[in-house]
Amino acid sequence: MKREQLAEQIIETCLQMTRMGLNQGTSGNVSVRYGDGMLITPTGIPYEELTPRQIVEVSEDGRHDPAKTPSSEWRFHQAIYRARPDAQAVVHNHAVHCTAVSILNRPIPAIHYMIAATGSTVIPCAPYAIFGSQALSDHTEAAIRQSKAILLQHHGMIACGSNLQKALWLAQEVEVLARLYLMLLPVTPEVPVLSDEAMEAVLNKFHHYGIITREEA
Repeated sequence: MKREQLAEQIIETCLQMTRMGLNQGTSGNVSVRYGDGMLITPTGIPYEELTPRQIVEVSEDGRHDPAKTPSSEWRFHQAIYRARPDAQAVVHNHAVHCTAVSILNRPIPAIHYMIAATGSTVIPCAPYAIFGSQALSDHTEAAIRQSKAILLQHHGMIACGSNLQKALWLAQEVEVLARLYLMLLPVTPEVPVLSDEAMEAVLNKFHHYGIITREEA
């Protein structure tokens, strides 16, 4: 796909993320794999004002047009593409329920079989590090190897997928799961979870239905 088409898809994903209530203001960022590097949203520009020309191309070694400034989180997007060859798109936002769970510094366990949509049996929470830092990139890279959706402590969430549509779908699904988890915590601190055997059966079914691939598990 041509650069301009991908840039237009990135902008539409950003706008859709806001319409879905997954993000606020200029927080969050979106990227797609492009050649040996990526295309990513710029820093500090409201989504509704974005144009395809403002989307920033960042090379594998971090080089970009000096007239454009990529999102401050470009490092962890780069780390995700390095860690997960199956990832072609990355969505990051500050969805309210995911962020609330991240503040508790808890993973989301197998409270529902849809956890398996991440290719894992748990949604991990990466340790806190200041935004835009190499430390946050390192924490993200370690966590994303376990699951294609993760929480960032005191920050938000990340989802990746084989395209922007799937990454955004997964981000919304994880926000629903986070909301369910928060609803359960006041009822019991020991929230019931599905067994490893039960989740393995779901993962196998998801392979069969094409919801996830072997590489994503």
